[in-house]
Amino acid sequence: MENNLHSLHGSEDLRDVPARRVRRVRHEIRQRDVEVARISPVGASFISITFRGEALRDFVSASFDDHVKFTFNDPAGELVRRDYTPRHFDRDALELTMEFVRHSDGKASEWARQAAVGQRAVIAGPRGSMIVPPDYDWHLLAGDVTAFPAIRRRLEELPDSTRAIVVAMAEDAADRCQFASSADVKVHWVASPEELIATLCAVQLPPGEGFAWGAGEASLMARMREILLTEKNLAKESVRIAAYWRRGASNYHERLE
Repeated sequence: MENNLHSLHGSEDLRDVPARRVRRVRHEIRQRDVEVARISPVGASFISITFRGEALRDFVSASFDDHVKFTFNDPAGELVRRDYTPRHFDRDALELTMEFVRHSDGKASEWARQAAVGQRAVIAGPRGSMIVPPDYDWHLLAGDVTAFPAIRRRLEELPDSTRAIVVAMAEDAADRCQFASSADVKVHWVASPEELIATLCAVQLPPGEGFAWGAGEASLMARMREILLTEKNLAKESVRIAAYWRRGASNYHERLE
């Protein structure tokens, strides 16, 4: 959200009014032809695929919350589009890495399981970025395994002067990976949606100004948003929740503003 201080009346001091620090930027959308450069497993549930291509020369991903549209043809020749988090971008090598859920029965997961070096695909976006300054006093990051790529990226970006609380849901214990970060990070591992909600309710948020981010299954994220806004009394400007998927839906992505 753009910085915007509303006009004040009387003797109020402008400095007493909190600025909306989160900034949204738009990017020009281009379709980029890329090919698979490397493939490697990440924990039990993810496949990391690095794409390379000259079309990535002007690629921009300004936020851990970004998503690109990954486009490919399924075995029947049908065009498939899915949203994915840009996990890492190496501008010098023109390489973009994304992580795919290994065990899902979705078409994108099927594509990732059979992917081979040299295989072609198309990437478009991101359409825009929500830039959350890293200098908040604390950051809360929560979600199911589909949120892990964004959580991993964010923790790697945070400086050592900040605190981070992670509530991560992994039904498979093999997905309980180490999160790399220079920040002071406290991780709460949970195994079910009910445990995630209970842990979130019990978490004592640190003093100071913080930002809360979450992503995962739609109904779980709706519950999480309600807890943050009502029970934790966080301002809407300090919360960002995304529904990355919905049970029974094959292609779903929604911001719960």
